[in-house]
Amino acid sequence: MPKSLNAIIGNAKRFMAYEIIKGLENNKEVLLLEELQRGVTKRERTKGQRHKVFEESFDAKECQSMKFILEKIKYIHHNPVSKRWQLVTDFTEYEYSSASFYEKGIKKYKRLVHVNDVLQQF
Repeated sequence: MPKSLNAIIGNAKRFMAYEIIKGLENNKEVLLLEELQRGVTKRERTKGQRHKVFEESFDAKECQSMKFILEKIKYIHHNPVSKRWQLVTDFTEYEYSSASFYEKGIKKYKRLVHVNDVLQQF
């Protein structure tokens, strides 16, 4: 029986958390490790968890329409300028986003492909 997307993501987050912690320990990033330790609840600690790398929430949604996909891309692109983050004033200027590609046609990364080009393959 195939695993659910939520189970796959959960396993991936667990693997990445171990690797992140190992890297932080190797680089002696004591302050960051202490911060990640403070995020562990008492209940999680009793189960042997020492660090909290990721938040619990994950809610997979199947993308069944182009409208839904574009809605999610827009949400992701505008996240850096949201009230919570305020990382940049212009969402197309955020360094780690494809927004400048979608909005201005500026391709910062070699392997960047527009979602329309991907969907045409199916």
